[in-house]
Amino acid sequence: MTAQPPISIVALYKFTDQPDFETLKAPLAAFCCARSIRGTLLLAPEGINGTVAGSHEAIGELVEWLENGNIFGGRFRGAEIKYSYADTQPFHRMKVRLKQEIVTLRAPEANPGKKVGTYVEPGDWNAVITGDDIVVIDTRNDYEVALGTFENALDPGTRTFTQFKDYVARNLDPQKHRKVAMFCTGGIRCEKASSYMLAQGFEEVFHLKGGILKYLETVPEAESRWDGECFVFDERVSVGHGLKIGEATLCRACRQPLVPADRARPDFIEGVQCHHCADSLDDARRKAAAERQRQIALAQQRGEAHMGEDAKAAAERRRLAAKARRQADRKRNTAPA
Repeated sequence: MTAQPPISIVALYKFTDQPDFETLKAPLAAFCCARSIRGTLLLAPEGINGTVAGSHEAIGELVEWLENGNIFGGRFRGAEIKYSYADTQPFHRMKVRLKQEIVTLRAPEANPGKKVGTYVEPGDWNAVITGDDIVVIDTRNDYEVALGTFENALDPGTRTFTQFKDYVARNLDPQKHRKVAMFCTGGIRCEKASSYMLAQGFEEVFHLKGGILKYLETVPEAESRWDGECFVFDERVSVGHGLKIGEATLCRACRQPLVPADRARPDFIEGVQCHHCADSLDDARRKAAAERQRQIALAQQRGEAHMGEDAKAAAERRRLAAKARRQADRKRNTAPA
């Protein structure tokens, strides 16, 4: 029997009204840091969301505390929680952030704490998405959809969740599309999307409970209607059926996920560029990235960890990634129909 990897990773969220959310930041950060837990947790007036990793014991203590600790008053009891495992810690540090929303939509009428669509258990999802007159929508961003999605699902082509509202306004009609089924990585985005759709007058709105991750964990691959890999926001990059780590990696320049075919392209240089950003990089950036990759290789040869980008390099990477996205958008908008 294969031994379980030593690191537990827990992804969790719950929508719950908490006007005192700011007071939870310090004790939550202290609790996690004292147990060497790393990752990110978001706190907002509408609830909690995040992914953290640590030893099995530490993660167990955290979940127990969130559900039953006096400081929370039971507000996080019944949170959507998913576990996975890794051989090494996938995060570099622990962060607790205060936000206005735990998943940003900027639509006050969407309030999952008061009204949401119909939850669909993973085992029932196949029957729902193959039903008559059902519109199936992938509510994730375009680069996530590119790695994998469900059969016949619509891709809104969004770069941020806030663009979902525009997609609905342009492409969906409550009078024509009476049955809508939505899904996302862990369930949180499509849960909020379901609240928004109901507020817009859509009658029957379904969403996958626990998201793609729960589906891949529980539905046998032979019965699956999922095609590809699921992007995750940590160093694993992607997972497949059974939550096994996938083949995707990240471009260190623009942070786009890359499948093996992408890494085989002539414009891919490990640690330097990929086909998404090659045209947006200048020689200085390429030289700096190549040196960084050389240092990583040297650290690996010595058996040492390389902690990655500093703040200045991360800011530069985000600037170049944004530039690459703008150029890609211009190309799409000017391409002949």
